[in-house]
Amino acid sequence: MQFPSSWLQGASRGEAIACELRLRIISGTLRPGDILSENRIAADFDSSRSPVREALRTLSNEGLIRLERMGVVILGLNMKDVEELYDVRFLIESFVQQRLSADVPPSLITQLHNTIDKMQLAGKHQNAVEFAYQDLTFHETIIEAAAHSRISHLWKSIRYVVMTVMLLTTRRVFAQGEGKVSAVVEKHRSLAAALESGDKLLIQAGVRTYFKDSGQTLHESFEF
Repeated sequence: MQFPSSWLQGASRGEAIACELRLRIISGTLRPGDILSENRIAADFDSSRSPVREALRTLSNEGLIRLERMGVVILGLNMKDVEELYDVRFLIESFVQQRLSADVPPSLITQLHNTIDKMQLAGKHQNAVEFAYQDLTFHETIIEAAAHSRISHLWKSIRYVVMTVMLLTTRRVFAQGEGKVSAVVEKHRSLAAALESGDKLLIQAGVRTYFKDSGQTLHESFEF
């Protein structure tokens, strides 16, 4: 499995290398305890060492690797790490949707419905990569609409790890058949409807339900 090239438009060489290595780590292709060298990574990606170092700094900051004199030690993610990642997502999305509830821009709801339609189309064509990207776009659109700089900074700090986990879990969803894919689409329609209502209790219940179901998919998708 390779990181989708369509997701790398505008990315630097270092960012692209980080994305591919991140996918290998989170998918388990690179296992905790594995040791790599800068030279080996540079050769694998036909790259100079400067972009490799940029990529390794990023992955180190995400807690996926440890930089040592002997080389790069893979730390990976365990289930607790993934669950905590989704705890942070839940806190972010609960906050931003509550923040938006007092005055939900109609343009936001239109954007969300357009994104859901794209998810549905991707599902129809069995395009898991596009489906995962539109899924990410849906949630990111809500976060950006809240216009909260600190929340935005927090989101960006986990964005690429979330994106990679979404890619892997979406492949699991597609493997379960059309009914499961349709259920995911409907979950997003429910979230959009709750937000459009402006009802804080309904919004909070919607976010809780969404992440409870997503947590189940996480456990089905990752075997640590």
